[in-house]
Amino acid sequence: MKTTFDHLRHGQPQLFSAAALRIPAATRQAMADIVAAIESVIALPAYTRHALAQSPAIARRPVRARGVFMGYDFHLTEAGPKLIEINTNAGGGLLNAYLLAAHGKAEEGVRLVEQYVAMFREEWRLERGEAPLRRIAIVDENPAGQFLAAEFALFREVFEAHGIAAVVVDPAELASDGQRLSHAGQPVDLIYNRLTDFALDATVNGKIRAIFENGGVVLTPHPRAHALYADKRNLMLLTDDPALQGLGVGEATRRTLLAGIPRTVAVTPEQGQAFWAERKRWFFKPPAGFGSRAAYRGDKLTKRVFDEILHGGYIAQEIAPPSEHVVPVAGGEATMKADLRCYVFAGAIQLVAARLYQGQTTNFRTPGGGFAPVFVA
Repeated sequence: MKTTFDHLRHGQPQLFSAAALRIPAATRQAMADIVAAIESVIALPAYTRHALAQSPAIARRPVRARGVFMGYDFHLTEAGPKLIEINTNAGGGLLNAYLLAAHGKAEEGVRLVEQYVAMFREEWRLERGEAPLRRIAIVDENPAGQFLAAEFALFREVFEAHGIAAVVVDPAELASDGQRLSHAGQPVDLIYNRLTDFALDATVNGKIRAIFENGGVVLTPHPRAHALYADKRNLMLLTDDPALQGLGVGEATRRTLLAGIPRTVAVTPEQGQAFWAERKRWFFKPPAGFGSRAAYRGDKLTKRVFDEILHGGYIAQEIAPPSEHVVPVAGGEATMKADLRCYVFAGAIQLVAARLYQGQTTNFRTPGGGFAPVFVA
């Protein structure tokens, strides 16, 4: 496995920065407090009803699995960490576990890999009890062509090293008998879902959707997790104090949320003139966006794009500028912006990693940028 990762570091050097970030223990605790506050609200039946009412029907299917690799993304500001968004299939978790070894933390990386495997086994146990987990399919559209394809290969190696057969497949490669999914004649027990078709609406994902709805496969993360966590419209509720009071959220939790999440509001045509006048203070995002796709800083907007945003169901989030760090690069030093990602399972932070970049958004194209470990000073 180490050979595969070393090959990856040389084959895709833009994925990894040579830098490491150090943050105060208080900053890490503040992020953990924000995560815990959000999790406590999501656990409320009234919140669940609200989130699922605006979600696709498939998200209302009851599930016990929690969803692996929840990604809570933060910017570090002078006022403390600010949650920018939550993603349900956050990439890079395994890459960052291996990256720890390159910074002298090999034992910590090994423990983290073991924790990841235990996480998948726990997802299986929640859905299937003590039945043996025999085969995992790591599924994405055209997986060999994905930017993090090498991470899929690493996952396959890790699962197989722990006695679980694993394959990396496009959804079109899966077969269905109406009860279960299979690949190359072998049944698939669990799907590690890397698809960005969060509601499984695409025709090519129809087999997965049908078998998942029939209970014939364990899917993680699943549509319900996306609806509860990653739909960016939820950020509007989490930053609306009267609405939080209406849900019965306590004062301390509300204080944590309002301080830790930039104010987020709906964008409507009726407010178009006001948003355009104040556009420099807002970041505009589509509700189901990911990877900064179709997201825009207000100060970079053209009028044409803004008109599309007004009628696109967008949300607007107050800009919380990312922190900047001087890091080593080939031939000297450079100033990089940083997004911090907390990889979370069952409400607990497993790992904090940074994505270093220059420009508007994380891009994995900045020389000297990429994933970097985050250590507590």
